[in-house]
Amino acid sequence: MVKLDNKDISILNNLQVNSNITNAELANLVNLSATPCFNRVKRLEEMGILNGKVSLVSAKKLGLNVNVFIHIRLKKQDEESLELFESAIEKCQEVMECYLMTGDEDYLLRVLVPDIHALETLILTRLTKIPGVENIRSSFALKQVRYKTALPLPEQGLTLNF
Repeated sequence: MVKLDNKDISILNNLQVNSNITNAELANLVNLSATPCFNRVKRLEEMGILNGKVSLVSAKKLGLNVNVFIHIRLKKQDEESLELFESAIEKCQEVMECYLMTGDEDYLLRVLVPDIHALETLILTRLTKIPGVENIRSSFALKQVRYKTALPLPEQGLTLNF
């Protein structure tokens, strides 16, 4: 069992907002001295709770204006069909997220493309060609109401089973 106290949670929350922050700035924000703060961050990395740093790039500024949710139903849901589909999706750069679902569809994809023509090309030349795909249904996002990458963490801390 591993306990994350309110200082660990504060470190995680601050790093989720700005991963480029210096250790000195982070230590100041969470009311620790630099060495204990650094040691806590190292511990969180070693436990796999912190798994890297990324920069969030603006899709709109790069011309990726069409955000589409694609529902996929497979002919069969056996292990081989699922693995084949997931392997094919790994090669589709436009697929930002892919979830195995319960309900009527087997997968939900979130896709970013520049325009409708690019979406048509993706669907007709790649998705429909994946063996086992039975049905494809798309829903366009008209407006992004909320987007966040920071996970909701309890301020008082939490206990994890490792």
